[in-house]
Amino acid sequence: MDAWTGHQVPSLPGSGEPLALYDSARGAVHPSSPSGPATMYVCGITPYDATHLGHAATMITFDLVQRIWRDNGHEVRYVQNVTDIDDPLLERAQRDGEDWVVLAMRETALFREDMEALRIIPPAHYVGAVESIPAIVGKVCALFDDGAAYRLEDGTGDVYFDLAAAPRFGYESNLTREQMLVLSAERGGDPDRPGKRDPLDPLLWRGAREGEPAWAGGPLGPGRPGWHIECAAIALDLLGNSMDVQGGGNDLIFPHHECSAAHAERLTGESPFARHYVHAGMIGLNGEKMSKSKGNLVFVSRLRADRVDPMAVRLGLLADHYRSDRTWTDDVLKTAQQRLARWREAAAATAGPSGAELLTGVRSRLADDLDTPGALALLDAWADDTLAGTGADPAAPALFANTADALLGTKL
Repeated sequence: MDAWTGHQVPSLPGSGEPLALYDSARGAVHPSSPSGPATMYVCGITPYDATHLGHAATMITFDLVQRIWRDNGHEVRYVQNVTDIDDPLLERAQRDGEDWVVLAMRETALFREDMEALRIIPPAHYVGAVESIPAIVGKVCALFDDGAAYRLEDGTGDVYFDLAAAPRFGYESNLTREQMLVLSAERGGDPDRPGKRDPLDPLLWRGAREGEPAWAGGPLGPGRPGWHIECAAIALDLLGNSMDVQGGGNDLIFPHHECSAAHAERLTGESPFARHYVHAGMIGLNGEKMSKSKGNLVFVSRLRADRVDPMAVRLGLLADHYRSDRTWTDDVLKTAQQRLARWREAAAATAGPSGAELLTGVRSRLADDLDTPGALALLDAWADDTLAGTGADPAAPALFANTADALLGTKL
């Protein structure tokens, strides 16, 4: 599957500070210390709807990670998946009387357009679940052969992962069993299903059902993959037994990232699957949780159609720290638009305060767990001083613009 078109990222003088990130498993900020290429896997969309601001905020977060690593001179191997077969996609297609393949292709294409407009650096590998099914089947069979998987005895052909084979299960999310049971039921699990060895055992392979798409599964029989093994298989094949960052929204902490790690670690015998599990906060609208059920999703494509500058959308989502659950309002957008206009005016000035000092400060703030509010404050102060006529560095405006572009992805 092809990703979107990238853009030229300006080169900055010198190099940045090593990036430290909050790791959900350890509950603290730790340095990311890539040895060799920096590796990152980010869970992508299930393409049954357009890109909303929650998707955009998550992708911007990990775009910053990639930009800072690159600024530090690291080669980056970034993988993102597309879950182009799953229950929500089939349910939406059935609701709308649409072919699920056409729906997935259309929404994936729209996602690419939105990412390009937001100046997200594309991943090196953009991979669909459907194209990965042979690899996924191989991983499920390996778990079966290892005694870590079992088939339900109800005739469905469904295969589950046996959590008894994952003694460290729970280390990534740090949740109690009671919390896990609640979240499993809310987020696609089936803890009440009869016949499972443990209510929390996750699905690896769903046997073929009448009226549903299915693929050859070899010894597993026809069917389609579970969600968690999809990401584990893709990451293992493209990034190796472990990675520097596994990322996504904080709604993926459990069960998705917990189960993906359990699958991968059983397959490889190595732990942890990721040296950092990094999670972005949720985006609300006017103080309420943004959700499909409430019908209050704000779509990037709708904002673009309304001629909202994507750079203003980007700045609005950068205004608060990536780990915080935050809300989108008309005032957030208005403030971002005003900031963008002020920055562009300052970038067009003939001189300004020291650009080198500004770059050092912005690098420092972003290296500290992506402190975008701190970085934006430094850029605001430089712009204000420049527009007030302070500073005599003729190279500073260009460096200001390149700093905003290279590190924050904001084209002035």
